Amino acid sequence: MAYKGKRINPQKFERGQIKIMVVLLPLVIFMALPLVFIANHAFKPMEELFAFPPTFFVKNATMENFTKLIKFSRTAGIPLSRYVFNSIAVTLLTVGFSLLFTTFAAFALAKLKFKGRDLMMTINQFAIMFVATAVLIPRYLVICNLGMIDSIWAHVFPLLAYPVALFLVKQFVEQVPDALIEAAYIDGATDMTVYRKIIIPMIKPAIATAAILVFQQVWANMETSNYYINDDGMKTLTFYMNSLVNANNTVSGQGMAAAATLIMFVPNLVLFIILQNNVMNTMAHSGIK
Repeated sequence: MAYKGKRINPQKFERGQIKIMVVLLPLVIFMALPLVFIANHAFKPMEELFAFPPTFFVKNATMENFTKLIKFSRTAGIPLSRYVFNSIAVTLLTVGFSLLFTTFAAFALAKLKFKGRDLMMTINQFAIMFVATAVLIPRYLVICNLGMIDSIWAHVFPLLAYPVALFLVKQFVEQVPDALIEAAYIDGATDMTVYRKIIIPMIKPAIATAAILVFQQVWANMETSNYYINDDGMKTLTFYMNSLVNANNTVSGQGMAAAATLIMFVPNLVLFIILQNNVMNTMAHSGIK
């Protein structure tokens, strides 16, 4: 698209972009500072961790904090690998099932006509307003009555429904042309065929964004390990890292705390880097009606 001879979104660098970069570059640097600090903080030796005035960048990088963290974990009754396995299994199951149910529900609420559709969407919007603490007791009673205490499903089941992800994906599904879906029905396609062959390929950016949101919720979650799991061998890495930091909340334990923070943060960063193009497409298309 052009306006008075200028491209609104040029593919190559143009002089007109300099003023945009001048405005955005300081904001980008400011937003990146916490990430840089976390990475540097984990590699600081003890004298730099408690230096005054505090230093932002590490001067004498060391792996000592990670070494201490690994050595301390070996003294525990349950190996660190068990917590890692639990977290990976819980995350994969929860993200997979959550995206499946979210896309199913988004397709039904956006494109299928049935009684109670508007009521269901209203309930989902109300659910966005409630924090997890508000439904803690009812959620525990449900998990207990279903016999899921001390099982992997106690981690998965409470986190399957994510109202924000459903709202986001539904808005994206609504942008799929009705004429395209009607043509598929005329050709003999079923609802499942339309879902697999039309809806899913056209909403991949929204699915990627929902995957990041669900992943962040699951990866950083400690509620399930705290309230539904009594067996330490079934708890997650997040719970273990947090309990490790709290148990060593002393001067000597701050290095391990910094290393644990970086370890828990890296998967979020890696996932975002992998899916960033789809996330940007979601943001770009969210305003198209």
